[in-house]
Amino acid sequence: MATNLALDPKLIDEARRLGKHRTKKAAVTAALEEYVRRIRQLRIVGHFGTIDFDRAYDYKAARRAR
Repeated sequence: MATNLALDPKLIDEARRLGKHRTKKAAVTAALEEYVRRIRQLRIVGHFGTIDFDRAYDYKAARRAR
């Protein structure tokens, strides 16, 4: 799918250089992948402290029970 974007040329050139990407498309794709990963991580961090943790849980015993 073709998409036209107005990107800051200095920023895209720096991203290409730092990421050692050969094309603008590769730089933008890598940036979008990193963005998605980061948002997913932030959602996970948002769950910290909201889930009860059982210190007595033995995951090895649970595996053996299978």
